[in-house]
Amino acid sequence: MNTQICDPARHFAVRLPATPRGARRARLLAVERIAAWGLPTEGAALVVAELAANAVTHGRVPGRGFRVVLALGRGVLRIEVVDTRGDRSPGIRDADGCAETGRGLVLVAAIADRWGVDPGPAPCKAVWAELAVAGLADLRDLGFRDPAGADVNP
Repeated sequence: MNTQICDPARHFAVRLPATPRGARRARLLAVERIAAWGLPTEGAALVVAELAANAVTHGRVPGRGFRVVLALGRGVLRIEVVDTRGDRSPGIRDADGCAETGRGLVLVAAIADRWGVDPGPAPCKAVWAELAVAGLADLRDLGFRDPAGADVNP
């Protein structure tokens, strides 16, 4: 596992194998980091789990992994999952009432304040979601600052 932490106070990234075990590990590592930041984990854990499961199921290319990125700034937690199938762009679809799959992005859309897909350098794409953390007392109290050095919640 290749973990990269840039400014652990507000950024975390990890590359994982595109396997069910890798998707589970993504959720566990994200929950650990988000809890360390003093943020609620329930909604974010579900978003990470769904995006990682999609990367493993629909974005998998044999021999290539996926990357999870968490970034905290300006009162927003951004979750990105980058896979190597840029030719497959996810979207919300109507799932059959009896289907056991097909509702992941519906859940992400319900939990996140915003979500989307960005093309990455070929052959990658990033599926991302942003969750407001306004319920947190004040990020300034925790010492979070944006890259320009200004308070996160001015």
